[in-house]
This record gives sequence, structure tokens and C-alpha cells, in this order.
Amino acid sequence: MFVYVVPQHVWRINLDTPEEAHQNLSFGAADRWWEQTDLTKLILASNKLQCLSEDVKLLPALTVLDVHDNQLTSLPSALGELENLQKLDVSHNKLKSIPEELMQLSHLKSLLLHHNELSHLPDGFGQLVNLEELDLSNNHLTDIPTSFALLINLVRLNLACNQLKNLPADISAMKSLRQLDCTKNYLETVPSKLATMASLEQLYLRKNKLRSLPEFPSCKLLKELHAGENQIEILNAENLKHLNSLSVLELRDNKIKSVPDEITLLQKLERLDLANNDISRLPYTLGNLPQLKFLALEGNPLRTIRRDLLQKGTQELLKYLRSKIQDDVTRPNEEPPVTAMTLPSESRINMHAITSLKLLEYSEKQTAVIPDEMFNAVRSNPVTTVNFSKNQLNEIPPRIVELKDSVCDVNLGFNKISSISLELCMLHKLTHLDIRNNVLTSLPEEMEALTRLQIINLSFNRFKAFPSVLYRILALETILLSNNQVGSIDPLQLKKMDKLGTLDLQNNDLLQVPPELGNCETLRTLLLEGNPFRTPRAAILAKGTAAVLEYLRSRIPT
Repeated sequence: MFVYVVPQHVWRINLDTPEEAHQNLSFGAADRWWEQTDLTKLILASNKLQCLSEDVKLLPALTVLDVHDNQLTSLPSALGELENLQKLDVSHNKLKSIPEELMQLSHLKSLLLHHNELSHLPDGFGQLVNLEELDLSNNHLTDIPTSFALLINLVRLNLACNQLKNLPADISAMKSLRQLDCTKNYLETVPSKLATMASLEQLYLRKNKLRSLPEFPSCKLLKELHAGENQIEILNAENLKHLNSLSVLELRDNKIKSVPDEITLLQKLERLDLANNDISRLPYTLGNLPQLKFLALEGNPLRTIRRDLLQKGTQELLKYLRSKIQDDVTRPNEEPPVTAMTLPSESRINMHAITSLKLLEYSEKQTAVIPDEMFNAVRSNPVTTVNFSKNQLNEIPPRIVELKDSVCDVNLGFNKISSISLELCMLHKLTHLDIRNNVLTSLPEEMEALTRLQIINLSFNRFKAFPSVLYRILALETILLSNNQVGSIDPLQLKKMDKLGTLDLQNNDLLQVPPELGNCETLRTLLLEGNPFRTPRAAILAKGTAAVLEYLRSRIPT
């Protein structure tokens, strides 16, 4: 077996006399090898290196060593002798541990260890006192050394995609920390001391198991708080009232039931994402937030805002909320009408919901079958919305076909449905289909008959391929396919979908993004994070959809 290593003469570049010195030549100024300084930067990235020699110590002047994207399983202890080293990038390797000697690099400012196989870190980590950037994301870490508290110059700390169940309270001693990313771990709580971190500007807590948010009395500079995809049920005034600088608050996919009036204290708020929660009403004063440019509320059982209003965009929504403030003042104690969306009805069937709201709702009952009496109760009433979410359904209730002449919105999310029935394919007026969090692996070709379908949510299923029938439903405006195992997409077919504005493929198995996807110029939102492809790089994805599409177009072979 061939082992890839660095040629010996690279390590000896400072020591050995160049070949030309042994010949009788005259040297120009640029060739005076005896005047050349020692090597300070060594880039060995994207080779297939399986080991680094202890001879690395022969390059004591190195300030930058970049060996990312190799096949290293360990690092030489001699790295600890590179006392001038300021940046070390060993990301995208197969490292299982870090040598203790690395803790001697007292001038190190940037240490990139992401995408390795680290399950623990040396206790002496706190000795790297000059560290400003530390990326440990995408490893197997279950805890963090308490000595992290000594990293008082650290500005950016990335712990995303590990297996952390808690954070040490001592982390709050990092008084320079501006960005902390703990996305996709197993955190159930956040230490209350975190709230004392006065420099913190960006805090990412997405995809954990948080049931509540901490209070933030000292985080006066916090600009972004991302806590989507948790299990947060309550949003308190105390969570919000100190966050004077907050411009982004992202709480989508939680279980929040209400929004406190104090949200209007967040005068600098520009983006507020509350999609897919259990919010039934909003404080109308939200309309007075002066900087708010983006407000996402879809997927909530809102009692006072019609769905068509939600689709008109943020500015129309804010205008509506402002118009209702006056009504609130004149009738402050009047409760909005109760609907089956928010309160379980006294009897099993809420006739008011069926007749007035045109809603057939039987959700969160943990049932395997929808009782016949639900369908019997509809009689000749034209039901437009069906909500059978959060049950234990193994199949789509066959009697749903009885609603085919009126129903346009069906929610079957959070069940155990493994296939789409032909009955569903006969709901020819269907515009919205939410079937997220099931066990679907494919869609039937008969779905092509749903010619009015605009929005389909297939997130958190088991698709290994992009369902080909979707390419032929040309009315589709939004396809949500995140958290599946989709391995490829057909950009030429997507280009024909001229109404498609949103395509969410986050957290799938895309090994490459076809450059021709850049020609799908109707796309306003393209989400690709969390896939194993190498390009486009994260820095380009972070610039947003327009930049990603432009980058992809630039890669199309001419």
C-alpha cells in the first residue's frame, strides 16, 4: 500500500544548501539563497497525507501551517516546538485526539479542528491564552474542558454538530467571545451564567433539546439569537427585555404558544422567525417594530390572521397588525373567537370549526385511525382545511377523498405514514400539503394530478432521491425537503418549474451541487446547508441565494 507523506526536502528547506549553490553560477538579487528568510507559511492542504513527520520542528519560523483535507489520524508531538505558530488548520482529517504538546503553542491565534473524529480534548486547553478563533464543529465531543474558561481572548467558538449535553458554566469567563455556535448538540439547558457574557453578539443554539431560553441581563450587544428546532414552549418577557441590540430572533420549529407584548421592546429587530410553532395570537403592537423587514409565521394555528394575508409578505402583515392596534385599544378585554385549532372542544367534534371555519381538525390525539364520525359530521359543509397532524396514522384516511371538491389545505405532519394514497391524489383543489415528519421514501406518479399544489412540506422523511413527480407539478412555489437523504437533483427539470421560489434541501446527502442549478433564476430561497458537498463552500452559502446561483452559473462548463 502506498503511503502519502511530505517529501523530506520540504522539512529541510531551511537547512539544506540549494542545488545551484554547488554549481559555479552568478546569482541575481532574487536568487541569493543565502539571503532568503526561513519558511513562515506551509500549505499542504487537500493532499492525501496520512501522517506528518516529527521533522516539522525543523521549520521553527512557521506562523501558518495548513494541512486541512488530508487523511491524518494523528499529529506529531513536535508541533509543540513551533513556538511562532499563529494559525493551525487541521480540519477535515481523521484525528481522534490532539497531542498535549500542542498546548505549548502560546502564540496560536487560530486553531481549526472541525470535521475530525475527536471525542475528547486535552485538559490543558486553557494554556492557549492568545487563541482568538477555535472551531471544533463536526466532531464527537461529549464535554468541554473546564480550562476553556482561561481562553479570555477567544472571539469565535464553534462547537456545532457534536454530542454535548451541557456547557460548563465557566465558559462565561470568556470575556472577549463574540460568536458562540452550539448548533446540533443535545443541550437541554444553557448555563444561566452565559447571560453575563457582555461581548456576545451571535448565539446559535439551533437543533438542541432546549425547553426554555435563558435570560440575558448582560448581553447588551447580542445581535443574533438562533434557537430554532428545539422544544421551547414558553417565551417570557424576561427572555427578551434586555436584548436592546437584537436584530435577528429565530425561534422556528418549537412549541411556543404565545408571544409576550414585551417583544415590542426589541426596537432594532429586523428578522423575526416564529414559523411552525403553536402560536394562536400575536400582540398587534408587533406592527410597530420600526426596523422589522422579515416576519415568518407560517405553520401556526393563528386565530386572527387569515392564511392569504400571511402569504402577502411582511409589509402587508405589519400594516394589518398596525390597523388592529386601534381595535385592541377600544375592546381590550374581548377574547378572539375560540377555534378547534387552539382549544380541544368539549365534545369530540367541533361543529363550529366545521361550519364557520371550514376546518376539520383531529390532531394531537395519538390515534392510529381518524374516527368515522369526524367525516360523517362534515355532511355537505365545504371543508377547506384538514388537520390530522401529530397522531400515529400509518396511512392516509381513505375517506379524505370525500372532501375532494372543497379541501385545499391538508396537514398530515408528525405521523407514521409510509406512502401517499391514491385518494390523496384525487384532491384536485389541493394547494398546501404538509406531510413532514413521516416515513415516506417515495411519492406516486399519480400526484401529477394535483395541478394546483403550491406548497409541499416533505421535511424529516426518508427520501433517498428527489421525488421525480414534483418536477411535473408546475404550480409548485415551495418545496421543503430538508432532513432527508436526497443524493441528487436534476437542474434541467427544476428550470422548467417557473413558479418555484423556495427550495429547501438542507441536511441531505448531496455530494455535489450541479452548476446548472444556477440557471433556475426564479429561485428566491435556496437552502443547501448541512450537505456533504465541498463546493460551494460555506462562505458562499452564507452570502445568500443570489450569490450561490451566481457562483453556480460561473461554474457551468462553456
